[in-house]
Amino acid sequence: MLYTRKGDRGTSGLFGTKERFPKESPVYDALGTLDELNALLGVCFALSKRKEVGAVQQHLFIIQAELAGAKKSIIEEQVTQLEHMTDTLEAMVPHQGSFVVSGSTKMSALFDYARAVSRRAERDVIKARHISTCSPATYAYLNRLSSLLFALARHESAKAGIVEQAPRYE
Repeated sequence: MLYTRKGDRGTSGLFGTKERFPKESPVYDALGTLDELNALLGVCFALSKRKEVGAVQQHLFIIQAELAGAKKSIIEEQVTQLEHMTDTLEAMVPHQGSFVVSGSTKMSALFDYARAVSRRAERDVIKARHISTCSPATYAYLNRLSSLLFALARHESAKAGIVEQAPRYE
């Protein structure tokens, strides 16, 4: 069944608790933003078939479960894996000494969009700490995720042979 009617009055529950929380609670903002990010990464994966994206999608489900109260969490090894993926991609593209104007390719633009959503997800998860805490590794993972998405965007542009433009500030 896709609906339960339990949330019709503006509340929802989390794993492992009978307590109901208002849907405007920061924990639901965080869960919603993580869901939005995972859906956007689904588009990125469908178009790019990049294994890094598939791994991140699986990890985001772990983070959502943890935030909702399940006994699941990101582990340090997954943070290290994310850092390794980022470092590998960064080594394959020219050094970027400034911000980049997004949109040099469709894929780089999608990865830049995902990066912006990932940063919002990180902020939302931090705002939800008073209701649902996550492991230190989860916070570290979310902090590193935007770097991976930035590296993926830059790699897509480099693969296409495009030199990205820095903002002109004029």
